[in-house]
Amino acid sequence: MKTPCVVVVGSTMIDMITYAKKLPERGQTVQGENFALGFGGKGANQAVMAARLGAKVYMVNTLGDDVFGDSTIKNFADEGIDTTHIARTSGPSGVAPIWVEPDGTNRIICVPGANNSMSPSQAQSAIQEISRSSEIDVVIGQLEIPQAVTAAAFRAARQRGIPTILNPAPSAPLSVELLEASDWIIPNESEFADMHPQGLAPITDEVIVQLSQLLKKKIVVTLGEAGAAYCDNKGHVLRISARQVMPKDTTGAGDAFVGAFAFGLASTFNEVHSIMLGCNCASDSVTKFGTQSSYPNHKRALEIVAELIDVEHH
Repeated sequence: MKTPCVVVVGSTMIDMITYAKKLPERGQTVQGENFALGFGGKGANQAVMAARLGAKVYMVNTLGDDVFGDSTIKNFADEGIDTTHIARTSGPSGVAPIWVEPDGTNRIICVPGANNSMSPSQAQSAIQEISRSSEIDVVIGQLEIPQAVTAAAFRAARQRGIPTILNPAPSAPLSVELLEASDWIIPNESEFADMHPQGLAPITDEVIVQLSQLLKKKIVVTLGEAGAAYCDNKGHVLRISARQVMPKDTTGAGDAFVGAFAFGLASTFNEVHSIMLGCNCASDSVTKFGTQSSYPNHKRALEIVAELIDVEHH
């Protein structure tokens, strides 16, 4: 396998995770069970997952001038992620308070901070500069930074024939410019329902085909413990099962999927095996607590890739 090159234009956050047996009602105070401070942000999470699988990853972002920004830069360096195109600005970096319930489900409030300081020209220039020295295989974006920024990066990528992957999270109406510049769209179930004109549920094959044909995009819907459903641009739907595990914390599982899927597309895997890789990495992540801290380390990630290569050969 060649070393794939992935560019992530997206968010960074510091996750402040509280584990509790019961979440508070309005005006109520409850006792928490545990607390963790970790690195997050959908963009950063996806970048870390792709890097642990072995990709050359560039991160495009803006951080604040606070201690959270300093520690985020160090974390990227520790993960082997290129930070040349991360800018700094005055003010706070992004944070994400997270509440995790006993069954592993979570509730998250994202406070973008410096992420909102990103500009379209910054993203466009980053793609142009990186492409002069590296052959970019895929560009990833999400909705935790201004859509105009992601759209500018995607347009620059598509001008160079580089595939683009949009993870439309957190859910928001998509701009025409961003939608037009996206090749792949990867929503979860609730994001899919928000994107569908009728908000249809349950997510049947017919409904997935409807949205794919309406948007004229390839769509992968992540379905939690049920795996993922993929609709290509010919209207064919394939459902791929996830490994059955005992979940402890689902925080960041969707980002593990996107980062792993992007790695697969950027390397030698076909689309179906890229989705399988995403499912396997996401399943592995929910068996541990935290966000990036729950992702398979480099050694385990290589084992997951090797398992999939065996499947391909058979």
